[in-house]
Amino acid sequence: MENFEFVSPTHFVFGRGVEMQVGAKLAERGAKRVLLHFGGQSAVRSGLIDRVKASLVEAGVECVKLGGVRPNPEITLVREGVAIAKREKIDWVLAVGGGSVIDSAKAIANGVCIDCDVWELFETKRVNPQVLPIAVVLTIPAAGSEASKNTVISNDELGMKSGYANNFHRPKLAFMNPELTFTLPPFQTAAGVTDMFCHLLERFFDDVGAVPVTDNLNLSLMKTVRAEAPRVLADPENYDARANIMWAGMLCHQGLAGAGRNEDWATHGMEHELSAYDTSITHGAGLAVLFPAWMEYVHGENPARFAQYGREVFGLTPTGDVEADALSAIDETRAFFMSLGMPTTLVELGICEDELEGAIERMLPTLRANKGDVFGSFKKLTMEDAANIYRLAL
Repeated sequence: MENFEFVSPTHFVFGRGVEMQVGAKLAERGAKRVLLHFGGQSAVRSGLIDRVKASLVEAGVECVKLGGVRPNPEITLVREGVAIAKREKIDWVLAVGGGSVIDSAKAIANGVCIDCDVWELFETKRVNPQVLPIAVVLTIPAAGSEASKNTVISNDELGMKSGYANNFHRPKLAFMNPELTFTLPPFQTAAGVTDMFCHLLERFFDDVGAVPVTDNLNLSLMKTVRAEAPRVLADPENYDARANIMWAGMLCHQGLAGAGRNEDWATHGMEHELSAYDTSITHGAGLAVLFPAWMEYVHGENPARFAQYGREVFGLTPTGDVEADALSAIDETRAFFMSLGMPTTLVELGICEDELEGAIERMLPTLRANKGDVFGSFKKLTMEDAANIYRLAL
């Protein structure tokens, strides 16, 4: 087991109707004036924003609203949020939404407390200990941002999508009502399930040997996500299935599932470039395409690890041929994503063969800027390796 630090300051409030406790819980923590941050109109049309606002008003907490967060949240709205929060003397940021909204809220909470432009944190990766406290009402289980140290923001002007990790911006409060996810479209549900499953893959495959306590937690979560995904898609209002998916999504990215491991994160880095190249690409869909390609490219570094994954998660019977067992595990991974309705090729994402080399040429410079000349841990990858994986995913 490698050395590690683990921080988890988040207070979870889980169950039916918990969004009605937002105002009281924030008031208990001294909140006076919050920035109510959300995405498109679905949260407004559903009445959720009104319910949350009513809860705040009842508790005597004032709020200023800022909507409009898009998938792959962009730095321009973050900067607007920073300016509003400074002008309005905001003391908490309240995100109502999924990973994109929460990531945008984290960036705003950082930007309010620094003298420079918030994008500098994404460029330098320096730790910023002064962050406004953040609360979350989760509506899309996927990114695990409601408890993680990570945020990812796009900069359209630079053609970049960059991550920033900071334990100080882990949310202080997370309200998690599975009923809020009943009306999610099937594609969005499936993309979220894919994202959380890939968070586990990034942690399970690295250059460290067995870490049983962490590995078994990771594998258990994989099996749970795999089992609950078809139940949720077949019966969107199955509360127990939705609850298991929602709680698993948090655990997949909170940090415990990778404690003592180095973790890899090559595939997420490559997908960030893909969805920065084409911002219409949903993150989970991009991962469904790239992860099996990455697996095929790197599995020879430790095929036994892939064979173990195949046995534990998909119930594959060992054949005595570790290489064959590893390839079967990769096939099962691709089949699992396909069963969710996810794409498994770049062509399905709208990137044709004639376009690919030009896309690679555009993506590699920002991949290098974000990840360095060599990245990943399971197998150290160069820019040429990354190009080959993109080609393999075609």
